Amino acid sequence: MSPDRLQPVPGLPPLGDPFPDVQRIAVLRGGGLGDLVFALPAIAALRASYPGATVALLGSPVHRALLAGRPGVVDEVDVLPVVPGVGDASGTEVDEAATDDFVARHRARGYDLAVQVHGGGRNSNPFLLRLGARHTIGTRTSDAVPLERTIPYVYYQHEVLRALEVVGLAGAAHPGGAVLTPTPAELERGAELLGRDGDGLGGDGRPVVAIHPGASDPRRRWSADRFGRLAARLVRHGVRVVVVGEGDDVALADHLVAVAAEREPSRASLVESLAGRLSLPDLVGVLASVDLFVGNDSGPRHVAEAVGTATSSVFWFGNVVNAGALGRTSHRVAMAFTTACPVCGVDVTQVGWTAERCEHDASVVDAVTLDEVWENTRELLDGVLARRG
Repeated sequence: MSPDRLQPVPGLPPLGDPFPDVQRIAVLRGGGLGDLVFALPAIAALRASYPGATVALLGSPVHRALLAGRPGVVDEVDVLPVVPGVGDASGTEVDEAATDDFVARHRARGYDLAVQVHGGGRNSNPFLLRLGARHTIGTRTSDAVPLERTIPYVYYQHEVLRALEVVGLAGAAHPGGAVLTPTPAELERGAELLGRDGDGLGGDGRPVVAIHPGASDPRRRWSADRFGRLAARLVRHGVRVVVVGEGDDVALADHLVAVAAEREPSRASLVESLAGRLSLPDLVGVLASVDLFVGNDSGPRHVAEAVGTATSSVFWFGNVVNAGALGRTSHRVAMAFTTACPVCGVDVTQVGWTAERCEHDASVVDAVTLDEVWENTRELLDGVLARRG
């Protein structure tokens, strides 16, 4: 095999043969912010390897919001209908007519290649096949219908590498470069919200750390009380803290701010909550403009890493395999090695499609200590500031 046909990511198999005459590509990837971020390197690989093709992302409303006004990532984002296991919306009933219309619209486009990077394929592969593409690639559990080319779906694999392995089936390799580039408008808005000057400093010259205390799965949430005590340590050491989030995160952010103010009342003004006040472009701008991000395994954490911001994170050890940062120069991970539900004792390592979860939402990451997260955060911030000079 010639050198240019090798897979450039160590550990992944050699690239497959490219498909001929590919002009239209569809990528199926529903879910939240993090799910899209994980797929972006694979989408970039497709664009680089099939430079003349258009790429349509079949995704979710938050994907369309994130990619709006961001040229070169995809040509279009079409929001998936509510299909069990594919396009899910809490409280929304399945509309078969809407699904049929969606499928008919995309079949009419005559896709040359349809790519499934959405779970193990039990639900997503049949849906992908309905699009009628000439070629199909994706993941597959043992009970999923096959596509033309597939890789085995094994839950404990990093999502970025999984998606890259999938597009490698079509001869696509990542070209390198940024995962997500903030727009000038986002950077300007982020600087405005943080009161930063042209040199990236706050108006008072202090470094700025963003904290996100939430996560879509409550079990992945470290205590908001501990985040508040961490914020108190940061302001005690001359750092400004901004708290981000939406929905349920607003109450967590308010509690965090109250804890920090109680522990450091003379510096309470250095901790500010922006939770519930940011649009998605605002959030991208803020995360790209701060010196460091601290938070759980969540969409904002993955976006922070994607825009190039250093991150100090709290993870359940199993999710480090799937979603943890790969490098350690700019990213640190504090892991909780919890294997059983703190309430009922059920084995929580059997996750994904292999087992049903219990009904409890007790945190599986609260075993992580404040001191561990503080040391990770302090060391990263020292490195960021040293590189900034």
